[in-house]
Amino acid sequence: MSSDLRDYLAQILKKKDLTVVKKTVSTKYEIAAITAKMDGSKAILFEKVKESRFRIVSNLVGTKERFAQAVGASQHKIHDKVIWAIKHTSKPRIVAKGKFMENQSHDLFILPIVTHFAKEPGPFITSSIIYTRNQEVGTQNSSFHRLLLLDKRHFSVRMVEGRHLHRTYMYAKEHGEDLRVAITVGVHPAVSIAGAYQAEWGQDELEIANELLGRKLTLAMCPYSGLLVPSEAEIVMEGRILKDKNYKEWMVEMLRTYDFKRMQPVFELDRIHYRNKPIFHDILSGYGEHRLLMGMPIEAKLNRNLKKVLPQTRKVVLTEGGCKWLHAVVQMSKKRESDPKKAIKVAFATHRSLKNVIVVDDDINPLDPVAVEYAMATRFQADKDLVVIPKVRGSSLDPSSDQKNLLTTKMGVDATKSFSKNSQGFEIATIPGSDKLYLKNYLK
Repeated sequence: MSSDLRDYLAQILKKKDLTVVKKTVSTKYEIAAITAKMDGSKAILFEKVKESRFRIVSNLVGTKERFAQAVGASQHKIHDKVIWAIKHTSKPRIVAKGKFMENQSHDLFILPIVTHFAKEPGPFITSSIIYTRNQEVGTQNSSFHRLLLLDKRHFSVRMVEGRHLHRTYMYAKEHGEDLRVAITVGVHPAVSIAGAYQAEWGQDELEIANELLGRKLTLAMCPYSGLLVPSEAEIVMEGRILKDKNYKEWMVEMLRTYDFKRMQPVFELDRIHYRNKPIFHDILSGYGEHRLLMGMPIEAKLNRNLKKVLPQTRKVVLTEGGCKWLHAVVQMSKKRESDPKKAIKVAFATHRSLKNVIVVDDDINPLDPVAVEYAMATRFQADKDLVVIPKVRGSSLDPSSDQKNLLTTKMGVDATKSFSKNSQGFEIATIPGSDKLYLKNYLK
């Protein structure tokens, strides 16, 4: 596998899974509108952008097929590949000079930053990965953080309290220092997938990316920050997150709703590096690519943890209706009556943002919302099978929750067959031979 975004684009173009738009388009709503229309379909490369000479790619890994291609796995083996890479990390090779060093600027206005939605405060970079050094253990950290353009040298940085970048930022602030960082835009999607994964404290996500890429990832050192970033990155920004400056912002989140206003730290640019004919990656918040990038790594973690505690677990999926974030369905071959409630407990412990977990038997397809509802209709009794956990830490994105105090009420549903009932009463009727019958042989 190659670790260059351009090679990945060439691969999906060859598969006719990339649309090239040659018409001039605007970063103000037009690119977002086109991307929304293409949701769940092909990736899009915009060659002519009205406000910039940079190209833009969007909907890059907006389908499971392209997501699987990015990590070098089949669709049904994505989680196995991600889990394997997390267990078998390896250090990428370091090269003397990155391709991103071909050009340099000190002006953020050269970037084709997209304005996506009405009522947002301005244009956001939505694919940015921030790299910093973990001061406590000496390793690097990389993670996704959206950036609101403020002026030619400043962004506000969306951070989640308690996550790794916020922890390193607070460490620097408590020691009276700004936090030096590097930021990439436009990397191979395997790097993005690793950056979206919430790794353990002290683990370097680039080592996960290296395994996903068959150990082909190369890194280069940034001259100002001294941080290592993918050498084939399209755009690299260096600067500091200031210890004493904040800005109030809000944005559209995974639920496709407007988040509440938050005071966020401010990044100050030192320099921008970029390749010849650079490609800027834009992610449309709340749509397929955003939900897959954030949800699939969490899905992998849920599958790993539940199968470890309960080997009878078959599959765990984050649902589309739950925005690939708030709701999960656990499919299992139940051994004991207590298994579903134990699975609910493990799922909530694994992913704090989960709000609703439904456990179904192995004859129910967890990817089919009608089948899941059928299981609830025929195998669930609220007085015995409902778990309600009030006033606990949940997702700050949920507008129905107590967002100020980060509190929500969580629900677990045991929609599995009860061992105390006659098993034949739950058997789904089948028609012999129907799986080998093809209608085209009859409807001519």
